[in-house]
Amino acid sequence: MENLRSQMRPLLTLRYLTGEDENKIFDRKSAQIKVSDIAPLISAFANAEGGTIAVGISDKTRKIEGINKIGPQKINDFISAPKDFCKPMPRYKEEFLEVVNEAGEQDRILLLHIDMSVDQVIRTSNDSTYLRIGDRTKELRGDDLRNLEYSKSMRHYEDECSMDAEIDDLDVELLEQYRNTINAQNDSFEQVLAARGFLKKQQGKFRLTNAAVLLFAKNIQQFYPNCRVRFIRYDGTSAGVGTRLNVTKDVNVELPLLRIIDKAQEVICTQLREFTALDGETGKFKTVPEYPEFAWKEGIVNAVTHREYAMSGNYIKVSMYDDRLEIESPGRLPNIVTVENIKETRFARNPRISRVLTEFGWVRELNEGVKRIYSDMAEFFLDAPIYSEPEQGVRLILKNNIVARRLRQTSRAAENVGVEQWNDLDGLEHLILTLLTSRGAVRRTDIEQYTGKAARTINTRLKHLLELNIIIANGNKYDPKRTYELRPGSKI
Repeated sequence: MENLRSQMRPLLTLRYLTGEDENKIFDRKSAQIKVSDIAPLISAFANAEGGTIAVGISDKTRKIEGINKIGPQKINDFISAPKDFCKPMPRYKEEFLEVVNEAGEQDRILLLHIDMSVDQVIRTSNDSTYLRIGDRTKELRGDDLRNLEYSKSMRHYEDECSMDAEIDDLDVELLEQYRNTINAQNDSFEQVLAARGFLKKQQGKFRLTNAAVLLFAKNIQQFYPNCRVRFIRYDGTSAGVGTRLNVTKDVNVELPLLRIIDKAQEVICTQLREFTALDGETGKFKTVPEYPEFAWKEGIVNAVTHREYAMSGNYIKVSMYDDRLEIESPGRLPNIVTVENIKETRFARNPRISRVLTEFGWVRELNEGVKRIYSDMAEFFLDAPIYSEPEQGVRLILKNNIVARRLRQTSRAAENVGVEQWNDLDGLEHLILTLLTSRGAVRRTDIEQYTGKAARTINTRLKHLLELNIIIANGNKYDPKRTYELRPGSKI
């Protein structure tokens, strides 16, 4: 009995079924309940990530009651519940586990394995819709229901009409570029927009779609305040708060989609560094960018193209730390795409927006963009990109090789000084010499910022290094621009 487990979902052992708390993929129900009462749970699992309902275990006491006493007719009713009480019927399978019930009798548990619905919203027979969130089954209404329909691609936010924007609110220059791009110079802007599904007749009036406004608006913030890319540069490898706030740059890019990519990339480009690295083939040092250009640019393009624009209040956030670049966009991965299959699987949440960005040369529709992010990072001898889905968004992390660089710089600094003398110095002096090895001549204030130590402490160490003739000073001690560097003749 202890080794009893589901053959379809091996995680579900008897110990798990009776001992674990209910969660996003598992729930237990007494066989005494009405069959129709499990319909909301079936809907919830199907609309989320799928899950299993164990019928015959009390959800209150967790005791094994079994199902034999309810008779074959009701057992069959439970098996047919997804078909009889949900629409459309989700994909599912039933499974029986032979058990001993709480009375010590041979009995069975019925497992209903509900598959995730990829492209349909599963409702109950009374038109209610549910979603499994953690261990709760939540009924969806209003915006929540609409967002679920977007995620299942039953409807697209980009195709819905904007009730405020007019054609005069669009950027003529962008419309002209688009008209030329698709070789429709002889058509009016209205004809071009209508032909591509960006202008629709609603209640007797032609209205622009959300996609049209997102792509072409003159003032995007007037209509969609969440259409922006926020770039934040942090000093260090984590985000400080309060008195330890370490933000060195914070820029918001608020433009229509056909302009936002260029501008966001321009902002980020000014913050990227170049590093000296050893070329394994030539044995010589060469200058390389902090990240492969394609990798971080494609990350921005994908965030803009595939984010969930219906999520008001959320925006694309790019965070740069000393050791990594993080790109976060609202909305989980669309439809059938997962963090595991993202290299091979493509699905456009916003197909019309994706098509226009493809026509402008931004998007590669065959998914080679993500594949190349992986390959380019590998060619730079960097860790593979990391995709994750924190909360209701997607995060891409690109790591640089700052750790390896620091080790290399420390090794070079020790070589310059001499290992024997290096071992006689303390850790702070090691840091100072590593900085001088990397940057050459630097001011005391730069050393303070790099080490996080006070001026008096740094002055003491600099005096010691000067006395040992390891470093030299440029300028007198009262000169605020005085710099320090390794003594001439050091091998850098």
